[in-house]
Amino acid sequence: MCGIALLVSGVDIVGCDLCRESLDPPSFDDDEPALVVEDLKDAIGRRGPDSLGSKKVFLTLKSAQSSRKHDEGRVEEDLDVCIETDANENLCSRFEGVKVRDHSNSQSYGELYFLGATLQLRGVSHIIQPLVDSSGNILLFNGEIFGGIHVSDDRNDAETLLHVLERHCCCNDNGKEKVCSCSEAKVQHISETISMIKGPWALVYWQRKSRSLWFGRDVFGRRSLLVHWPTLGDPRLLLSSVSPASAIRKASCTQTSLDTEAEHSTTIGSYWEELPCGIYSIHFKAFETSVNLEKNLAGEVRKHNWIDTSLNKLVKWERTSIDPKMELFSSKHHQGQPEQLALPSAFLKGMNHARASSDVHNHMPGDVQPAEKVLSALRKSVRRRTVNRFIQATCQKDKMDDHAPIAVLFSGGLDSMILAAILDQCLDPGYTIDLLNVSFDSQLAPDRVSARTGLAELQKIAPHRRWRLVEIDAILSDLTCEAKHLLSLIHPAKTYMDLNIGMALWLAAGGDGWVDGRLCNLQNNNQRYRYKSSARILIVGSGADEQCAGYGRHRTKYRLGGWVALHEEMRLDVQRIWKRNMGRDDRCISDRGKEARFPFLDEDVIRTLLELPLWDIADLDRPVGIGDKKILREVSRLLGLEQAAAMPKRAIQFGSRIARESNRKNFGSNRAANQASAGSVDIHQLIN
Repeated sequence: MCGIALLVSGVDIVGCDLCRESLDPPSFDDDEPALVVEDLKDAIGRRGPDSLGSKKVFLTLKSAQSSRKHDEGRVEEDLDVCIETDANENLCSRFEGVKVRDHSNSQSYGELYFLGATLQLRGVSHIIQPLVDSSGNILLFNGEIFGGIHVSDDRNDAETLLHVLERHCCCNDNGKEKVCSCSEAKVQHISETISMIKGPWALVYWQRKSRSLWFGRDVFGRRSLLVHWPTLGDPRLLLSSVSPASAIRKASCTQTSLDTEAEHSTTIGSYWEELPCGIYSIHFKAFETSVNLEKNLAGEVRKHNWIDTSLNKLVKWERTSIDPKMELFSSKHHQGQPEQLALPSAFLKGMNHARASSDVHNHMPGDVQPAEKVLSALRKSVRRRTVNRFIQATCQKDKMDDHAPIAVLFSGGLDSMILAAILDQCLDPGYTIDLLNVSFDSQLAPDRVSARTGLAELQKIAPHRRWRLVEIDAILSDLTCEAKHLLSLIHPAKTYMDLNIGMALWLAAGGDGWVDGRLCNLQNNNQRYRYKSSARILIVGSGADEQCAGYGRHRTKYRLGGWVALHEEMRLDVQRIWKRNMGRDDRCISDRGKEARFPFLDEDVIRTLLELPLWDIADLDRPVGIGDKKILREVSRLLGLEQAAAMPKRAIQFGSRIARESNRKNFGSNRAANQASAGSVDIHQLIN
């Protein structure tokens, strides 16, 4: 996992409006906040504490003798490319004899500044990003390759991807020299290769020979990538994993300064956007206009389609079997039965209810029931996310008993219990598993109560595993400085709900809390002691509610519009999860030097759930805690988690009680907060 950033200056970027997600017009404020590179380094450095590196690419105009005329009267000039590192090493001479130029005296030049901070979890040799290959291509990669591209056991994902992309870099070695020609077909190869990646990713890739920049994020936005499209106030193109904290954060940690920071966040929030999921490219060219004969550099942004057809299906999130009534009608019509023989709706409802509530014993011998399919997909997903070559190679066997390389964001609810139980099946039995639980009401918070109950159930089904429940207690009034820092992490999100969720995730990822040795049955310590988890991988249950009808609004849509309305609402949730959840959650967790992994958002898990009829996923005619997320409740029972199977849905902001404390602090009471629809209130709106 990495923090990555790119600053492009000195180039006129066009086509940005076609890529903007926001419908609001771009800012024309000349007083936009100036981004300080050192602040950006600090922000991405928190995500990647193992190394921090940089590279600069300078684009300068070649001589006028090499110009080529165009039909429209413009003259396109080729560009020289010079790469410089943060150690002032000049790589220009390595590529086609390009000479070092005094860029300050150039008529026109552009600069691409690459920054990369690494938290290395895969591969046996340490790397420093940005990576540069022998052809002068540069890669910033924040992600994991869990499929689609083969990664050897001893290699790092970013290294592997760079070498695969180099094979499509328009260059062929004929034994004497490299001959390069960048055709449209070759360009297609790049987007095709990127589309092949299974797993979370965000990347920036500079292809030197074609003078092209590629960037993007995966189909569900599981890794954060923010963008600042050029404006009059700041004409640079900026990409970053996270928004750097503003200078005002360095002020005193008073409520007044927090309010000022929140007002300032409005400006920063419009400065940055979540980059919509997809693959983008910019081809840089040098032009001399026929009007004023001024030379300038320009680049046009293009957005590319996903080449992998299976990804396109996931993007559309289409399910074949949605409404059981339509399924029955279609079946009768296919069998040639008269339409008037269709059963009454009341009978159909009862039949569907019986079908939806059937369990494993009602299936024909040899059939694979839906819950078994989902459990199998989840088990493979967790295994892909826990085979950690770097940790396995560096952790000594005699230290395994007390070492927890992987932790679970743990509420004791249905999703986290399923993931913890499956993790036990996938992880070497010698390792401890840390269960991270955050509370703003000590032992009284609902999530703390269910976490302790859940721990006991896990100990029952996996008695030989060392489970360590880390109880992280927090008091909101003591977190003013942290709240100010969180405002920069959640941007461009800006509501109290976002801040509350971000704060809970950030504290949980820190893993700094208390362990009750007797409760955890730890043989070497029966006391309650202070503990900070060293796990660098955090398993998170994001995506389960969106795909399995876990939200209250799903029940409302079903009540008002039936199965089709439920399906449309679930599809909307999945298609906007990149903007509402994933970027924010990734930034808050990664800020602690931890990597979040989301087994429910594995491509194969999503595909498996979509292949099932909707009535096998949920039965919202039944009560809360039974019909919602029905398929996961059946999975829970297959794992032996009977208590967890009956747990109602509770969002982290409510289960930890940070929402209650925030409502009291900012609105006076829970009632006042509910009347004001606190969850959707922008922080700066309340202050103003």
